[in-house]
Amino acid sequence: MVPMSHAPNGKDEIELLAPGGDVDSIKAAILAGADAVYCGLERFSARARATNIKFEDLGGVLGLAHRNDCKVFLTINTIIVESEIPSLFELLNRLANTTIDGIIVQDLGLLHLLSTHFKSLNVHASTQLTTHNEGQIRFLAKLSVTRANLSRELNISELKALTLAGREVDVSTEIFVHGSYCISFSGICYLSSVINGKSGNRGKCSQPCRGKYLTTPMGKQYPLNLKDNSAFFDLKEIADAGVAAIKIEGRMKKSHYVYTVAKAWRTQLRSFYDSGVLGDDDRELYTVFNRDLTNSFMTGRISRDMFIDNPLDQSAQLLSDRYDCSTEDKAAKAMKMLYEGKAKVIEDVQAKTAQLSVAKGPLKIIVSGKLGSPLKVKVDSPEASYEVLSDIRLIHAQETDGAHGEHLDREMLLGRLNRIGATEYHIDELEMGGLQTGLFLPYREITEISKRIVAALNGSAAFVEPIGVPDQAELRAEGITPTLSILISSRDDLHLCEQAKAEVYYQLPDCLATELPSILELFNSNSKILPWFPSVMIGGDYSAAVEFLRLARPPKIITDNTGVAFAAWEMGIPWIAGPHLNVVNSLSLICLKERFDCLGAFVSNEISAAQIRRIQKPDDFELFYSIYHPIVLLTSRQCLFHQVTGCEKARIDDACHYQCDQSSPIIHHSGFELCLEKPRGDYNRVYNEDNFLNTRITEDIPHLFNGFLVDLRERQTRTKVGIDKAKLIELFLEHIHGSPESAKALEQSLSPTTVRQYSRGI
Repeated sequence: MVPMSHAPNGKDEIELLAPGGDVDSIKAAILAGADAVYCGLERFSARARATNIKFEDLGGVLGLAHRNDCKVFLTINTIIVESEIPSLFELLNRLANTTIDGIIVQDLGLLHLLSTHFKSLNVHASTQLTTHNEGQIRFLAKLSVTRANLSRELNISELKALTLAGREVDVSTEIFVHGSYCISFSGICYLSSVINGKSGNRGKCSQPCRGKYLTTPMGKQYPLNLKDNSAFFDLKEIADAGVAAIKIEGRMKKSHYVYTVAKAWRTQLRSFYDSGVLGDDDRELYTVFNRDLTNSFMTGRISRDMFIDNPLDQSAQLLSDRYDCSTEDKAAKAMKMLYEGKAKVIEDVQAKTAQLSVAKGPLKIIVSGKLGSPLKVKVDSPEASYEVLSDIRLIHAQETDGAHGEHLDREMLLGRLNRIGATEYHIDELEMGGLQTGLFLPYREITEISKRIVAALNGSAAFVEPIGVPDQAELRAEGITPTLSILISSRDDLHLCEQAKAEVYYQLPDCLATELPSILELFNSNSKILPWFPSVMIGGDYSAAVEFLRLARPPKIITDNTGVAFAAWEMGIPWIAGPHLNVVNSLSLICLKERFDCLGAFVSNEISAAQIRRIQKPDDFELFYSIYHPIVLLTSRQCLFHQVTGCEKARIDDACHYQCDQSSPIIHHSGFELCLEKPRGDYNRVYNEDNFLNTRITEDIPHLFNGFLVDLRERQTRTKVGIDKAKLIELFLEHIHGSPESAKALEQSLSPTTVRQYSRGI
């Protein structure tokens, strides 16, 4: 194991962070020279299908890693539904008194909880938070995040800019450099959730994007499948950008994969820091699972070459190509070499990992004392010895006069010292020969002794007292009269501002920089429209969003981007958290209100009626719900039409964002249809075949929502609108105000639609 050292320029070397989907993979990462591993427990992990580890095994994993100068980061990077909050508190109370090096987080409520009550835990922002602009970095800093994993779609210039922004607020940056690419920006992909009921935001992604589709006009059957990421030869640029850590994806991969990839990267790092020269041999990376490799997001060359029409392992085929296997005999020899080599690596890794133990370190505890003296507890670990004395002197048990306590016997002491079980050690031997019999100490004193022992074993870190789940009063007001808001994105719909008895929001384009003058003119000449900001705003487009806020000073905004939210909060502009901020629990509402003076929030459309009912909103805070909308399944920086309808351009350029306007369906082999769409000024998106319509929620959950949204943006889905938009709005108004006939009329006017997410939740 090679611990982190210093580069010739005096800066710390980049940290190499490897995946640990199970104990063997963690061992393999340590053997390969990883500076840190990231792993999940059986709950709250964004890789629910990985083996993960049990809490009881965590102490042993920490001990093994720390003995080898390797950090351990724990993934609690799913969104947390309300019913899980008590279990979450229980877990955090236990983690607070371990030597875990950091927690990787997605949920806004969990970020608030950690920064408020569990300040001893180091917090990293998961890639699921889709961090891609300066405002988001500052948003995370306010929640005490110390490191942000940046979006995989960013190029090296954008990574450098965000790293510099992070330094201003003490947030370091981390990037994925190897492993699977997602076609969507992470954290705002709902494809698996809608299609299969398996939410990516809950770690259950079933990867329908990599599934087989009916052959497209371009002859492709896997039109959404990207090659894997590898920035192996970009290490100098990454170092120049100031990135603190590079991360290998793969908690679903086996130990030999982790070992091979981490070892190759460790070798590359060592070559770079020892000699300033990068190695030019990446063959090892092709001997384990890969879909071929590309660095195109990193270099900013987003092209059709990033796709591969096969989601399976390409190691055999690529090896065959590399060795020019022009005959069957040559191909057979190449395959034999590959499989024999892989078998040898698997065998070697298994042999090496078997020699590493995650057993907790043994403790010998010697308890002594006599009447009238303090109780002395001596703890011998393999590394050091500690001695703890009670603050109260020992007395005879018959003198307790009803005090809370027990005789000091073996069973009682083992029970009271059980906190040691959360450390890297276990009690191997308890010696009590020096303790006079029949003596007594109060419970609280023995509890204090156990806390001091835990603190000593954890490097003298102060013991963190457990935090109870806060009581929440029922704050739902009876008699709320909900309002209606509508969302448009076409100037042809501006007349609805005058006709509709509803607030009208106008969707701003993703690529705002070029269109800023015309957008400002639009809002200046139409005072009744309010801005709605999209999920992804990168670089100059984010700067344009901040400039828009400064110049337009809208009375209120809705935003799906926390960077825009942060800018609005700084400027004192009232803001509402949009539905793609994935708000599913009360703690997130408290976070938004107390930390960023948020006016209100949309509840995520991923959760069910039963899950929504548990949410309790803070006082003076509004809740909203999107009752009708085309369902955005994913948002991509890649062009989705290369593989479907084709394009004369091999690469995306600026003109693509601002000028391209097209759509196309693709049909999964199981029958469902996806709608690909690229409007002018926006990124590529995939929509569900049917729009979402939930007429049940107004009766299922009365008196919770202050407002409902109707999204009238026209998308190329199967859903057809049978009446004009003004009449449709009137129907929705009647419905939210209790008209019994309106639900049926809406369902007849909007068809086909789905309410699948609301029915099954996450």
